[in-house]
Amino acid sequence: MLSFCHSFSKHCLGVIAGLGFSFVAAADYSQHPLAGAFVDEMVQQHGFSAGYVNQILSKAQKRQPILDAIARPAEKSKTWKEYRPIFIVPMRITNGVAFWSEHRAALARAEKQYGVPAEIIVAIIGVETNYGKNTGSWYVIDALTTLAFDYPPRAPFFRSELVNYFILTREQKHNPLEFKGSYAGAMGYGQFMPSSYRNYAVDFSGDGFTDIWNNPTDAIGSVANYFKQHGWQTGKAVVVPAKLTKPRAALLANESFNTVVQPTMNVGDWKKAGVAPTQNIASRTPAIAIEFDGAKGLEYWLGLQNFYTITRYNRSPMYAMAVYDLSLEIKQAMQKTTKKIAGASH
Repeated sequence: MLSFCHSFSKHCLGVIAGLGFSFVAAADYSQHPLAGAFVDEMVQQHGFSAGYVNQILSKAQKRQPILDAIARPAEKSKTWKEYRPIFIVPMRITNGVAFWSEHRAALARAEKQYGVPAEIIVAIIGVETNYGKNTGSWYVIDALTTLAFDYPPRAPFFRSELVNYFILTREQKHNPLEFKGSYAGAMGYGQFMPSSYRNYAVDFSGDGFTDIWNNPTDAIGSVANYFKQHGWQTGKAVVVPAKLTKPRAALLANESFNTVVQPTMNVGDWKKAGVAPTQNIASRTPAIAIEFDGAKGLEYWLGLQNFYTITRYNRSPMYAMAVYDLSLEIKQAMQKTTKKIAGASH
């Protein structure tokens, strides 16, 4: 993956951890010690006027709840048995079927063009925003400046996103002070960060404007394009169940276990290491091995390339599994609905 109100007096002192100096924590981000270098970059490298950038920064406000939220994301604070029920609930499945039914043509076209199953596209939009019903209540400019200037652990990433946000709003001829999104600055149906919007969003409706904020057809095509560009393999499996064949303690010593990176081991390697698939799958298939603390105890899975591709959206294996599980539930419910409608018409 969302409003809070938080302001700071211009006379309250704050400290940027790790930067070795303190400063007056004003709501006016144009006065922040790091703002000067940012403004210079926007002027020299991207052709903005210093006055414009400073004007926008002066309207941005530091939001402490954003810093609190990013320090404790659900993917890190919850177990799988706690995380899964957040997303796999009847209402989200029902809403998924309704979204699929309403946008059936666009989803079919996206599946054909990009090779990404309709249920995966629907599930991503369902997990991210409940099909556009909750796209976030934070001003994107507040989120990105707060994290770019006052969250040292990931400041370079969010500074880059702030740069992209300025460029994006210029390209789209929008006021950067108006857009709302998640506490991390993600926007629209599919919760794209500014750089993802600029790199992967598409005008799937053909109206000459790429709009994932309000146009579900563009959002559908953009999610599918994002997946294709990140290595989705058409017709291939996402994940397969597995079991341990060696003591768990030995497996935990394997640095690749529970690590979501581009697969460097294959199914055969994992068999030797002690994680064996319980379904037939070629030994040379690249895979990552994951352990979840589920409702019935520890469970083991081998995530394949498509599982890894889902984690390019959110690097948590629990997120990827939630998307996959939701996609299965939505597809099954959609098939039942279609069958019922077909039966009623005869």
